[in-house]
Amino acid sequence: MRDRTDRPGAPPPAAPPPDDGTAERPGHQAVGETAWTRVLTLIEQADEVALACHVSPDGDALGSMLAVGAVLRSLGKKVVASFGDRRFSVPRLLRFLPGQDLLVPPAAFPAEPELMITFDSSTLDRLGLLSVNAGKAREVVVIDHHPSNTGFGTVSLIDPDVAATAVLAEQLIYRLGGTLDRDVATCLYAGLVTDTGSFRHSSTTPAAHEMAARLVATGLRTDEIARELWDRSPFGYLKVLAAALDRVTLEDGLVWTSVTHLDRASYGLPYEEVEAIIDVIRRTDEAEVAVVLKEDDLGAWQVSTRSKGAVDVAAICTALGGGGHRSAAGFTSHDSVETTMNRIRALLPRKV
Repeated sequence: MRDRTDRPGAPPPAAPPPDDGTAERPGHQAVGETAWTRVLTLIEQADEVALACHVSPDGDALGSMLAVGAVLRSLGKKVVASFGDRRFSVPRLLRFLPGQDLLVPPAAFPAEPELMITFDSSTLDRLGLLSVNAGKAREVVVIDHHPSNTGFGTVSLIDPDVAATAVLAEQLIYRLGGTLDRDVATCLYAGLVTDTGSFRHSSTTPAAHEMAARLVATGLRTDEIARELWDRSPFGYLKVLAAALDRVTLEDGLVWTSVTHLDRASYGLPYEEVEAIIDVIRRTDEAEVAVVLKEDDLGAWQVSTRSKGAVDVAAICTALGGGGHRSAAGFTSHDSVETTMNRIRALLPRKV
């Protein structure tokens, strides 16, 4: 298993080597060749590769992991994949992704992995139950694009200037000599479109569109993927959204609301179904920053924040134990809604 360029007689790649599209930016430092070479060597030498993504996985986390997992398996590697949620379940919106036969619950994940590769996780804590496994792993490769990444692994493939972790996953697949078939492309495309907000976010570069073109060329039905990701919800979601909108508050450039466990329990709505409420709240013209506090099944508040660009919400969330991007970040709070909001307000600029 070597870089495609040193495999005599290997078939030509399906597309030119992926370019992260940021080389023209002054001061940009892409992942160095030394790190890529080290990762390829570790994979070559490993008998088993254990893959993990962050808890409550989104399209970028799960899609990137499943894409790389499928390619590694096609190249003859023993692969296992998981995420560290106590209630292990793939979010409904992502159940269309191929390759989920690779997934095992955290209890079945190797206790002391020979090689563990993490996807889209900016901190060790974001691995949830699998943070213990990562702490005992011989080697941990961190693949991520969050500026707040703490570099907790033994090898890092971290580039905050790319649009999604899926971009780095595609580069790894190319370097492994893997095939970009329709199933792999579906997983990568889900990661790319979710993290760019269907190419609406400022993270969208020319290279992101070029990557999308490569993926679509494999025969993807982008309309079907979009329907699964954004155009489906159970009836109960509308009721919970209505409750969240009923208590929404606007104050000094900040709009916020909360979703309680009771809101969801009344309609049997799983936690992951309320993730998209922030996308409704953040549309408020009068607010620069949007916040949604969502009570999970264990009673903790999962806090999502969005900014229209003037406020760095990643800095705020990092100060509160979380992380993310300048315009989209989050953290976990074990305090009350009032206390949590006061902590956020104290870190906001005086004039939002």
